[in-house]
Amino acid sequence: MTRLTPRDILLRAALYVASVALIVYFLPRSDKDRFVYEVNRPWSYALFTAPFDIPERLDSVSASRLKDSIDTNFEPVFKRDATLEKTIIADYTERLSKMDGLDITPAQKNQIISSLRMVYDNGIVDRDTYARIADGSLPTVRFIRDNVAVSVPTVSYLSAFKAYEQLDSLLSDKDIRKALTATRLSDMLEPNIAIDSATTQSLLQDAYQRVLAPVGVIQQGERVIDRGDIVTTRVATILHTYEEMSEERGETGQISQDHYPIAGQTLYVMIVLAALYGYLWIFRPQLFRSDRVTVFTVSLVTVFALFTFAMHASFTLGLYITPFTMVPILVAVFVDSRTAFFINLVTVLLGAIIATFPLEFIFIQVIAGVVAIDSLNDLSRRSQLIRTAAFIFLSYALCYLSVEIMQTGSVEKISLRMFGAFAVNAVLISFSYVLMFLLERVFGFTSMVTLVELSDTNNPLLRELSEECPGTFNHSMAVSNLASAAAQRIGANVQMVRTGALYHDIGKIKNPAFFTENQHGVNPHDALDPIQSARIVTGHIRDGLAMADKARLPQTIKTFIAEHHGAGKARYFYTTYANAHPGEEIDPAPFTYPGPNPQSRETSLLMMADAVEAASRSMKEHTPEAIRMLVNKIVDSQIAEGLHNESTISFRDVSAVKEVFTQRLLTMYHSRISYPELNKGVNPESKPTATSTPN
Repeated sequence: MTRLTPRDILLRAALYVASVALIVYFLPRSDKDRFVYEVNRPWSYALFTAPFDIPERLDSVSASRLKDSIDTNFEPVFKRDATLEKTIIADYTERLSKMDGLDITPAQKNQIISSLRMVYDNGIVDRDTYARIADGSLPTVRFIRDNVAVSVPTVSYLSAFKAYEQLDSLLSDKDIRKALTATRLSDMLEPNIAIDSATTQSLLQDAYQRVLAPVGVIQQGERVIDRGDIVTTRVATILHTYEEMSEERGETGQISQDHYPIAGQTLYVMIVLAALYGYLWIFRPQLFRSDRVTVFTVSLVTVFALFTFAMHASFTLGLYITPFTMVPILVAVFVDSRTAFFINLVTVLLGAIIATFPLEFIFIQVIAGVVAIDSLNDLSRRSQLIRTAAFIFLSYALCYLSVEIMQTGSVEKISLRMFGAFAVNAVLISFSYVLMFLLERVFGFTSMVTLVELSDTNNPLLRELSEECPGTFNHSMAVSNLASAAAQRIGANVQMVRTGALYHDIGKIKNPAFFTENQHGVNPHDALDPIQSARIVTGHIRDGLAMADKARLPQTIKTFIAEHHGAGKARYFYTTYANAHPGEEIDPAPFTYPGPNPQSRETSLLMMADAVEAASRSMKEHTPEAIRMLVNKIVDSQIAEGLHNESTISFRDVSAVKEVFTQRLLTMYHSRISYPELNKGVNPESKPTATSTPN
C-alpha cells in the first residue's frame, strides 16, 4: 500500500481541487438551453414535439439567397438639399462680385453662375455613391415626394471633383478659367443629393419581412423529429426558431429542466480525475509517490482540457483538430505506455463533455490514442513521429468512415471537412517533439531521444574521456554492453542503462593516472597513505557530478554517476589500512563512497556490471567455472552488504543478470585456436588437398 506523508497528501489534494476548479470554470456552457445537433446527422435526443405554435420559416440558404436578390435590386432612398445648393450659389456669387483683380466681364460672371446652377440642378453626390453609379450598380434611386416614391435615373449625377471638371471644360474661356482658380470654386462644391439612411433601412427591412414571412406553422403538439431521424435543413430551421422563441418567452425548454448543469459537470470532472488518482495509487504507486510525476500528469490533463475548450470555441471542428494523441505520446515517452493509455481515456472523457456526439468522439479518439501508443514503442528518432502521425490520420479516417456509414447507411453524407480536420490534427502532432524538450527542462525528465543523443561517443564529454582516460573509456564501453544486455533480459530500460554506463566514470578525467586501467607501470598510490588514496578514488563520484552539472546532463545520468558505487567501500585501501593497523578500530567513513545506494533496477545493474567487468580483467584464467564463480561472488557480496536493498530489483532479476553476465564474459574472454607453424620444406604456394581444413 502506498504511504504518503501529510505534506504529500496535501499537495495531491490541492492539485485535485485546482484541476477540478479550472476545468469546470473554463468549461464552455451556454446561458440558454439549446439542442446540440448537426444538419444531415441523426437526432440524438428523444421525440421532440412543438410545445407551442412555431412559425415555419425559410431555411437559412433560401433566406440568404432572397436577401441577396433584394439587396441587388433595391433602390435606396435619396433626398435633395435645396437649401445647401442655394447657399453655395449665393456665397460664390458674392465671392465673384467682391474679389478684386478678376479680369472678367459681368456677362462672363453670369455665365459662371449659370453653369454652376446647371451642375447643381443635375445633382452632386458623395464619392462612394458616384463610384456605384460609375460601375453600374446604382442605375436609379428613389425620392419621396408627397409620400410617393419616385424612381429617378442617376446618369446625370456627378461627384464634386467630376462636377468641377465639367465646369472647367464648359467654361473654356481663358479669363473665366483663371477666375475659377482664383475664387477656389473646387473647395466650395459640396453634395446636394445624399442617401436617406433611415428611410432606406426601413424600406429594406420591410422588403425583407415580406419575402421572409413564415411559409407555414408547426402547431402545438405536432411531431418535429424523433431519435435517429436525420436533421434536415427544414428541421434545423424549425429548431432554431423554437430556440429563439423560447428565449424571448423566457421558458427553460426541455433539455435541462429540473437539472443543474454546473453541478453535474463538476461531479463528472471530479469522478474522471478521481479515476486517474485511483489508477496511480493502485497500479502505479511509485509514480504516485513522485511529486514530479504526479504534478506532470495532472497538469498535463488540466492544461490540455483547457486547450481543448479553447479550440472548440475557436473552430467549427475544433474538437477534431485538437491533437488528443499528443497526450499519450508524451506520457508514453516520459512514463510508460499503460499509464499513457489510461491518461488518454481521461483526456478524451473530459473532451466528450462538449462533444456534439460523445460516443462517436470517444470511439474515434480512443482508437487514435491506442494507435499512437502502439506505433511509437520507443521514440528515438524524429522520423518515428512522422510515421505515427500518418498512422493516426489513417485511424481517424477509418473510424470516421465506419461511424458515418453505420449511422447513415451511405457515403453521400461524409464530410470532406472532417478529413481536413484530421490532417491538421496529424500535422500538430509534430509539435510533440518540441514539447518533449520543454517538459524535460520543466520537470527534469529524460526522453529516449535525449538518451540516444547522449550515447553518441562524439559527445564532447565522452570524447574527452576517451582522450584523457582511454582505459576508463574502454571499461565504460564494456560495462555499457554488459549492463544493457542484462537490462534487456529483465525488461529494464535498456537505453537508459547504456547511456548511464557510458558516463558513470567521467569523474576520473580529473585524476586519470590514479585509476589502474589508465596506468602504465607507475602507480601514484604507492607514494600515498591509504586514506589519501581512498579520498582520491571515492572523489571521482563528486568530480563526476560536478562535471555533469557543468555539462548540463539530465538528472537521470547524474543518478547513475552517484549510485554506481552506492555507499560501498573502496575495499582495497580499506583492507590495506586495516592490515597496517591491527587491533585498531577503523573508521570506515574515509573509505566509503558518498552514495546513495541504487534506487532502481537500472542503477543496480550498473553497480553489478561495473564491479564484475573490473574484476574480470584481473583474472588469470577465464574458464566458465572461474567466471561463474566471480560473478556470483561479486553480486552476492553486494547483496550481503545491503547495497541493493533500496532498489526495485528482484531475486528473479538477479538470477537472470548473473546468467547474462556469465555468458557475456565467456564471449568476451573466449579462448582462440592456435594457428600451426608452417613446416620447413613445404611450399606455401601449394594448393590445399581435399582433406585440408581452412582457417
